[in-house]
Amino acid sequence: MAGREYVISVEELPSRKVKVVRTEAGQTNSRGNDADQETQKSKDGTTKQRLEQLEKAGGDNVPNQAETNVPKIQKVTFLLREHKNVAKYFEPRVVSLGPIHHGKSKYQKAEEYKLRLAKAFVKESGEGKTAESLYAEIEKKIKQLREYFDEKVTKVYDDKDLAWMLFVDGCAVLQFIQCAVETKFADMKIKNDQAVFGQQDLFLLENQLPYQLLKDLMKLSEKKEILKKSINSFIDMHATTQTANCKDKQKPAHLLDRLRTRLIGNRESPHITAEQGNKSRSGGQGGQALHSFRNVQELRAAGIQLKLSTTGSLTDVFFSDKSIVYPGYLSLHQITVDDSTGPKLLNLVAYEMCPDFDNEFGVTSYICFLDSLIDHPDDVKELRKAQVLHNLLGSDKEVAKLFNDIATDLVPNPETYADVKQQIQKCYDNKWKTWIAQAIHDHFSSPWTFVGFLAAFLALALTALQTWYSIRGPPSDTRDRSPPATRIPKRY
Repeated sequence: MAGREYVISVEELPSRKVKVVRTEAGQTNSRGNDADQETQKSKDGTTKQRLEQLEKAGGDNVPNQAETNVPKIQKVTFLLREHKNVAKYFEPRVVSLGPIHHGKSKYQKAEEYKLRLAKAFVKESGEGKTAESLYAEIEKKIKQLREYFDEKVTKVYDDKDLAWMLFVDGCAVLQFIQCAVETKFADMKIKNDQAVFGQQDLFLLENQLPYQLLKDLMKLSEKKEILKKSINSFIDMHATTQTANCKDKQKPAHLLDRLRTRLIGNRESPHITAEQGNKSRSGGQGGQALHSFRNVQELRAAGIQLKLSTTGSLTDVFFSDKSIVYPGYLSLHQITVDDSTGPKLLNLVAYEMCPDFDNEFGVTSYICFLDSLIDHPDDVKELRKAQVLHNLLGSDKEVAKLFNDIATDLVPNPETYADVKQQIQKCYDNKWKTWIAQAIHDHFSSPWTFVGFLAAFLALALTALQTWYSIRGPPSDTRDRSPPATRIPKRY
């Protein structure tokens, strides 16, 4: 029993805790100094870790895309998800692709369809091609493919599980796209509603697969060229514009990236000139200027006409003030609005908001500009009349609500459309043109208003003429010129 210690009291001091220890020999020992030393070491360690984190932040230690050269596939930012009206646009409807939503019970039924599609892809890849051989090629490249995803979404999967997931999903996507283009869903026993929602799920940010994966699988198939053409046609089918655009980037990140390039082109913000950009950055009359117009109806009231643009990019917006009669024309590219428009546009916005994607926020700025033109259903009606907007969604009220919802709290590039806004404001300030345009709009916008104006004008002219005659009397040359009466001599 010798040497055993008994703790008999604890005395709390303002600055520290001291343990008083008495041994069997009656000796006491204070451990306060030891506790202080341990606490100080812990604090020093924590401070050191924090300083190391600070040192790693920014500068040369920022993660980059040196190996993949494309933005990572990642979750949608919370800034978009916090809005309940649009949060549903980021969730898959019927099928999950990739690691983010993998394994969720609501998508288990789709796993059967993915296996069926993958099996068909392998079968049509050519003689000697087996599922085992194709999977082996993907497994060899899994380290590289993992780099296309944000580490947070793949860390729970080992290489074999991730390789098998990407193999099945990649084969299924390629076969699904070919079926969509060739309208062969019936051959795979896929119903129309499943096909429609499945196509929408292919353009969700959290449902993307690396485009490199699709390229690797196409290289392994004898129908490589057919698959490439199918992807091109599929992207065209789901673009909201009907005009052909420039060639896609050589290294797209995924299908959503290809859709974005199809809509706005490879060039970023083509309508921003260097001079306008410098004005905006220097605090001049660039994107920071205030503008008084609010919607299409106000533009029409000021005499500004809507015009259909024929350029290749959805985001090309131009203004021309060379008209003698009207203050100007606002040219917009044609857009088709249906059930898939909201999810597509918002996921393109989510893609542009990815912190590792350096871009000019082309789609975000376009949505904000279009939202500035649409406040009421009548604004949508004017856009339809100008053939700028095709409404396949339902009522004009639904379209107005859609753009008001998806544009909530979006931050556009202030330089984008700065020149257009300035020219519109200049027309607002030109009162003469505005008054003339308003008169033309009020009295000549339809045959009936023109007839009414003409009738009123003729009535006023006739009234004025009658008044003039009554005051002046008939002209002298129109007085009675009949010969004087013959005088008959009197007879006596």
